[in-house]
Amino acid sequence: MILLTYDISDDKLRTKFSKFLEKYGFRLQFSVFKIKNSRRVLDVIKLEIEKRFAKKFTNTDSIYIFEICEGCEKKTTKFGFAKHEDEDVVYFD
Repeated sequence: MILLTYDISDDKLRTKFSKFLEKYGFRLQFSVFKIKNSRRVLDVIKLEIEKRFAKKFTNTDSIYIFEICEGCEKKTTKFGFAKHEDEDVVYFD
């Protein structure tokens, strides 16, 4: 699993960046995305950040990418809505 968190001051750039990340994962919190881990996906994300976004960042913007191993992911404690994230949901009409 990859956790990617960002702090981008420009509203327009931040919106473009979040839409870009939606192609690869889902939003956990406003500026935190969970992305299924694969070397190829991570390489694509890093390349796109370097090519499309990095030159537009200011000295107050930041992005952190955390690679979480499967063992560490199993040790994660979740509360609230987050604890239902890994469960299958069934809807009946």
